Amino acid sequence: MLYVWLIITSKRTLDEINPINKLARPSKHPLHPTNQPTNEQKIPPKKRLFFFLSTHKSHANPKANRPREAQRSTPSLCFSPDLLSSPPSRAADPSAASRSAPMASRRRMLLKVIILGDSGVGKTSLMNQYVNKKFSNQYKATIGADFLTKEVQIDDRLFTLQIWDTAGQERFQSLGVAFYRGADCCVLVYDVNVTKSFERLNSWREEFLIQASPSDPDNFPFVVLGNKIDVDGGNSRTVSEKKAKAWCASKGNIPYFETSAKEGFNVEAAFECIARNAIKNEPEEEISYLERSKHVL
Repeated sequence: MLYVWLIITSKRTLDEINPINKLARPSKHPLHPTNQPTNEQKIPPKKRLFFFLSTHKSHANPKANRPREAQRSTPSLCFSPDLLSSPPSRAADPSAASRSAPMASRRRMLLKVIILGDSGVGKTSLMNQYVNKKFSNQYKATIGADFLTKEVQIDDRLFTLQIWDTAGQERFQSLGVAFYRGADCCVLVYDVNVTKSFERLNSWREEFLIQASPSDPDNFPFVVLGNKIDVDGGNSRTVSEKKAKAWCASKGNIPYFETSAKEGFNVEAAFECIARNAIKNEPEEEISYLERSKHVL
């Protein structure tokens, strides 16, 4: 039977490991202990690895008579205990800190934004215009919720906006708690040509605060968008800009923008303000994608 022996020594001679030497057959191999230098000065006190091949006939093992190709060699590992007590020291890598710094700077903070408002006010169109620079005249109601992401740079820092477009129908409002949690900013959208959509802004705001349960409801960031100012050249609007701004002022000076998702008017400026307000709601330390992924369904 063929054995492979691995011996790790540290300031110890091979003669001290008698069980191994007794099994080793005399050989002219240069690594055999009989051919190693005997002078202590020629052997530096360093940890060395020696591999020995030895043969040993087993008389009691019935498997020894099996065909040669069926026999297996059993590796054995022998080591000196003092090697474990004094592991080799590793020099500090001065470049490790420099490598970790760029990695930390490349981390992007995830900002979760929720868009709320009545059905048909243009929530989906605003999101698509901002992210994809596209507008569709065909109306398709959002079922449940959907989201798009866009990378933005604010004050030399990279962020990823995760913009959630929610359904405006009442039958989907029960799903709100699943999507609102973890939001960094809430966008309230109404149609300047539909008075009812403006009057319901307060109910949307209150519902969000109840279901999202932010840690500081009084200072949670909201942004209000009065959309579809392009319709009929602005002649069909029923909610004046002055009235909308007065409502925003009564709710803690909420930022207000009048937009046109169709023409892209004021969309970029509005979402830049949304991103900046979301950043204010973030903790000081940066939060990675994996740490915030629990809020993504």
